[in-house]
Amino acid sequence: MREESPTWLVTGGAGFIGSNFVLGQRAAKTARIINLDKLTYAGNLRSLEPIKDDPDHVFVHGDIGESPLVAEIFRRHRPQAVVNFAAESHVDRSIYGPQVFIQTNVVGTLTLLEESRRYFEGLSADERDKFRFLHVSTDEVYGSLEPEAPPFSETSPYAPNSPYAASKAASDHLVRAYHRTYGLPTLITNCSNNYGPLQFPEKLIPLMILNGAQGKPLPIYGDGKNIRDWLFVNDHCEALALVLKQGRVGETYNIGGAAELANLEVVTAICGILDELRPDSPFLPHASLITFVKDRPGHDRRYGLDTAKIARELGWRPRESFMSGLAATVRWYLAHQEWVESVQTGEYQQWIKKHYGPEAPKHTGTERTSCIR
Repeated sequence: MREESPTWLVTGGAGFIGSNFVLGQRAAKTARIINLDKLTYAGNLRSLEPIKDDPDHVFVHGDIGESPLVAEIFRRHRPQAVVNFAAESHVDRSIYGPQVFIQTNVVGTLTLLEESRRYFEGLSADERDKFRFLHVSTDEVYGSLEPEAPPFSETSPYAPNSPYAASKAASDHLVRAYHRTYGLPTLITNCSNNYGPLQFPEKLIPLMILNGAQGKPLPIYGDGKNIRDWLFVNDHCEALALVLKQGRVGETYNIGGAAELANLEVVTAICGILDELRPDSPFLPHASLITFVKDRPGHDRRYGLDTAKIARELGWRPRESFMSGLAATVRWYLAHQEWVESVQTGEYQQWIKKHYGPEAPKHTGTERTSCIR
């Protein structure tokens, strides 16, 4: 007799990484998913359209900070795991409005942990052995790396430099504390910059793809030399599933794409792909659209992750190279205009105008650059 699939509570499962995770797990029929999402600007039910009629995907509209709602989900659905994606996640937004980041990322995570603890303590010994709480976090908690410094490892000290990073660092500490204090079987992952399908267009890669395709300016902060490690979202989701099933309780795992690139390199690579996919575009070369805008406050210069631990313990490595993942991402956005239009709300347009519109101060350095093919 086939063993019944487990039930997982996935929070933030209508957002970018969360929706990709949910879609992947349901395609593989790994688990029944209870998907709790507040549906803020970055959450979109259209992202879950492929499983809208799936009886093993149950969507719940709500906030992880609503204690009665979370308690009712535990009581009704009896999940074997919690996967916490729910978070405010954009650095620029945290600079202009840090309060909501503290409320969701810190207070909301605390509420979710507390209800998870109460539920866990009522389980049988066998059920406790199987239960897991996976908290999805970011490399930004570690702060900024010097150019020649080794990548961050799981033992690197926390040194967050933005309200967003500080809120995620606080949530990581809470998760760790609930394991050490209450015995809640937690796991933490810290990932590098994700990219891929279904990402809200305020983030660098989708913003550049869409602006470039429409002949709009391609705004880059500062001198464009800020370095990030880039991770294709499907690779990340595969790693998360592996950590959930095989990771050691109480441990942290870094998940990175082994692709450290400056922002300017990323944007010029997008331009090259657009040039190839749209050779008849009136905006060729697309790199002529690149402009530089005033750097944001506290902009970390470089991130990089040492992923030796997850490779050694769980055998995980990214499948996609940066260029293969980027080409697939550009093609996806060009082919899914309906999805793009569905997320570009009035609030989104106001955000773009505030940060990248005519009133945004321009960088005094070079205003144009050639495309590196």
